Amino acid sequence: MNQQIIYFPKDGKPTLITNEWQVWEGERDEGGIPNLDHGLHKVLVPFHWWITHHQNVDILTRSKKGEIGVWFAADDDILKHADIIEEGKKLWAVVGAHFPLFRDGRSFSTAALLRDRFQWQGEIRAIGDVLIDQLLQGARVGFDAFELRPDQNLDIGLKQFDLFSVTTQNSWRDTRSSQATI
Repeated sequence: MNQQIIYFPKDGKPTLITNEWQVWEGERDEGGIPNLDHGLHKVLVPFHWWITHHQNVDILTRSKKGEIGVWFAADDDILKHADIIEEGKKLWAVVGAHFPLFRDGRSFSTAALLRDRFQWQGEIRAIGDVLIDQLLQGARVGFDAFELRPDQNLDIGLKQFDLFSVTTQNSWRDTRSSQATI
């Protein structure tokens, strides 16, 4: 887990912030949900785990206190679970979209669907095999936080957002700034 992440709010500037969220792998980890009284106090749980545990009183209580969010696997069919996501909009402070491999771009679609179809207003964080090469595209489709792979340089990552001064396509973040000329 990275100590810092890149946070880039829709109407703000990219900056480094302290990472307060632990990504929990679910049943593959030893024991149950991490004890939120020690170390980090906020945890992202797998969406498939949330589906089967979200009615547990303890989980709902922690969610309402802003201690539990969810992360979506690249192959999660979020449209199939629209009702649970609509309920989650009132409970989850953060959602993550997991990139299992750098070359697997399905999580870009997850972020776009959350922003466009579900009108998600909260933080969407890119997690997993996230490289600086993915930051610009991620920011365009709806990500506003990026937990980079540990071997990636956060300072170089921050500079990626200054590479282009003209926007030629509409995106979640803004509308195009000019017509492309040839």
